[in-house]
Amino acid sequence: MTPLTGLAALLGAGVGVGLLLLITGWRGVDPDRPRRTLVRRNPGGPQDQRRVLRFGVAVAVGVLAGVGTGWFVGAVLAGLACWALPRVLGGDPEHARRVARIEAIATWTEMLRDTLSAAAGLEQAILATARLAPTAIRRETIELSVHLENGEHLAPSLRRLAGRLADPTGDLVIAALVKAAEQQARQLGELLGALALTARDQASMRMRVEAGRARTRTSVRVIVGTTLSFAVAVVLLNRSYLSAYDSAIGQVVLLGIGALFAVGFAWLVRIARVYEPARFLSITAAESNEDFSAVEVWGSRS
Repeated sequence: MTPLTGLAALLGAGVGVGLLLLITGWRGVDPDRPRRTLVRRNPGGPQDQRRVLRFGVAVAVGVLAGVGTGWFVGAVLAGLACWALPRVLGGDPEHARRVARIEAIATWTEMLRDTLSAAAGLEQAILATARLAPTAIRRETIELSVHLENGEHLAPSLRRLAGRLADPTGDLVIAALVKAAEQQARQLGELLGALALTARDQASMRMRVEAGRARTRTSVRVIVGTTLSFAVAVVLLNRSYLSAYDSAIGQVVLLGIGALFAVGFAWLVRIARVYEPARFLSITAAESNEDFSAVEVWGSRS
């Protein structure tokens, strides 16, 4: 690869980054959009190890593609594809985790309802069911019971639980429990039963959406696999057919092709994403008054 080719590739990458910044500036950032809660993970955990492994494989594939073709742009595109395609075309473990959490919230809500029907108080019902909750939320409910056993008031402990669950469906259940803890809401058992039914309907809807996404991903896997297989076969069996990409202009054209594929995959990810509804419970001190008013409004509507 000549220095002119490398310069053209760098200029093309700069153009791509500039276009991305222009699109981001044109769309703007919504200040009212809720921020995601960042969860600290232990360094060296399984997820970090998988990320390091993916990065190493992507670098290796990029180097092999660059050596085999002599294309700097081809090496970069091959590395990026090896890094991104498994996430785009593979399953969605986060979706499975969210569905499991929603179903666990529904099950624990039903357990609370059944325990309350036996003439138990709300705090006693929570202590009795915390260690029997489904695995997806058992750690959070056990922490709740520990706080209650240490003498902490019920409402702040429930708000902390809402922050740990970080789920809009869980916010509905926690709001009802906070309302009952602070103002003695009537017919709490019936309300919890209705919320459990709502949670299960939410989980069923997500499963139906994921089934549609799986069919889309299968079609995309066939298209991408066919395209990549054809490209690899041409590089290995008829290298002269791709000699037009050896020049600087050819590298710029190859960069444009890669950018088109990247836009297509980004669009695919965007249309397949399930956006979470906004949460209205928080445990931060700055939002405590707003959260209480949200519970009040929700409780009055229910």
